[in-house]
Amino acid sequence: MESAVSFEKLIEQFKAMPGIGAKTAMRLAFHVLSLTKEEAYEFSDVIKEAADKIHRCPECANLTDEELCPVCKNPARKHSVICVVENVESLMAIENTNEYKGVYHVLHGVISPLDDVSPEDLTVKELLTRVGEGGVQEVIMATGSSVEGELTAMYISKLLKPLGVNVTRLAYGLPVGSDLQYADSVTLMRAIEGRRSL
Repeated sequence: MESAVSFEKLIEQFKAMPGIGAKTAMRLAFHVLSLTKEEAYEFSDVIKEAADKIHRCPECANLTDEELCPVCKNPARKHSVICVVENVESLMAIENTNEYKGVYHVLHGVISPLDDVSPEDLTVKELLTRVGEGGVQEVIMATGSSVEGELTAMYISKLLKPLGVNVTRLAYGLPVGSDLQYADSVTLMRAIEGRRSL
């Protein structure tokens, strides 16, 4: 079926987004076309405003539209503890627990030789500078449990240890309510390593 070039362009823009397939892209395109002209322009303006105003926090590389992100500028946060995460989505997941009271450092990726991502492509240098300035007692490595996440955590921890800071790793283990017999060996190993006193 042939359709308007502008409609096809709209679909292609949505398809370029992560996790959006052809059918979802088409649904989103139809949704945009169902908006009034005012609503569509407002939607467009919000995207432009985000592109113009949102930038990386100079302290932790979180996304913000202010000079510093809300976490870094909050004096109630424990600035002596830095949680290192792969991306802003991971930061938000930890924040949503309402349990962590320290600050963050966002790497914006993981070391992945296969994808041609090296430490220089991440914010590793900025983290080392930040810790080197003093006042940091603990760095929590909260990268994923993938091979790349583990490699990144090990690489950064080796660079941090000479700076005299305590480097810890998030405990990964069994999901609540799961049976041991269905867990893979890596998950079981993590659960054993992350055990704590009762």
